[in-house]
Amino acid sequence: MTQPVSPPRGSTDKVPQAQLPAWHGLVARADIRTLSLLGVLAALVVIGGITKPDEFLDTRNLQLVLTQGSVIGVVTVGMTFVITSGGIDLSVGAIVALASVWATTLATQEYGFGGILFTSVLVGLGCGLVNGLLIAYGGMVPFIATLAMLASARGLALQITDGKTQIVTSESILDLGERDSYVLGVPPLVMVFAVVTIIGWLVLNRTTFGRRTVAVGGNAEAARLAGIDVRRQRLYLYLLSGLCCGIAAFLLIILSGSGQNTNGNLYELDAIAAAIIGGTLLSGGRGTIVGSVLGVLIFTTITNIFALNNLQSDVQQIAKGAIIVAAVLVQRRTASTT
Repeated sequence: MTQPVSPPRGSTDKVPQAQLPAWHGLVARADIRTLSLLGVLAALVVIGGITKPDEFLDTRNLQLVLTQGSVIGVVTVGMTFVITSGGIDLSVGAIVALASVWATTLATQEYGFGGILFTSVLVGLGCGLVNGLLIAYGGMVPFIATLAMLASARGLALQITDGKTQIVTSESILDLGERDSYVLGVPPLVMVFAVVTIIGWLVLNRTTFGRRTVAVGGNAEAARLAGIDVRRQRLYLYLLSGLCCGIAAFLLIILSGSGQNTNGNLYELDAIAAAIIGGTLLSGGRGTIVGSVLGVLIFTTITNIFALNNLQSDVQQIAKGAIIVAAVLVQRRTASTT
């Protein structure tokens, strides 16, 4: 009988690259993307610390950056799920505006904290339901369906407010925006954002719902043949996006103390951009909550640095555009090498 040959002394038994499981390469690339984003964020912190050390590194300013990023961050979590499934939602900013003004009407404010929160979430879910039904069961292209929702929600928000700002009078809402409500120096809005992020990560990476989302985005027909109800999954995803918009609207009400029809302006572009630079494929099939959150923090930090240095907003938009283009080019290069 032939005896197995032992490897030479001093050698190491390495598994050939071709024999490594498929997920090994995905994890490695994900780690590289995450480290790259952390590097960019660290570089921005250094730039802010050098240009405006007293203002940027002040605890109040850092709390402000996190607070401002929390609103768009919650929207981005929902957007990440939609894009991962191969869809798009252009209506998130308009839904935030509609939910915020509907929840701050005098009739709604009579019910206090619970009434404002319930209305914000309900309006977000309602808009998400309409989007989901039009796309999943109506056969409409996501771009067109959500574009129609964008126009309709903005118009309805303007009609409700008549172009005026609706001031929040509920003390329980206003108190959440005060420093006295901070827990260990962390604003309540940031804690809500953290909870939404953790839940979003768990759902996308540790549940059947998340696996179905990735499968639908990778190949909808193959997912259908595998037994996944693609239409119902898409409906759920737009409901999820609407829910995130409703939560974001409530956070924005706390942050601004008012409801305006201009709320959420360009949120759709910021959320899409944050998800893309975070590593979520615009074509679907891959999404990362951690990357999307880092994308939000990068954009929010850029905005803060530009504001502290009194730089023009047009330069800020150019910088954001350059980052988006670079991220897409990196995605295409990564896709071509896999």
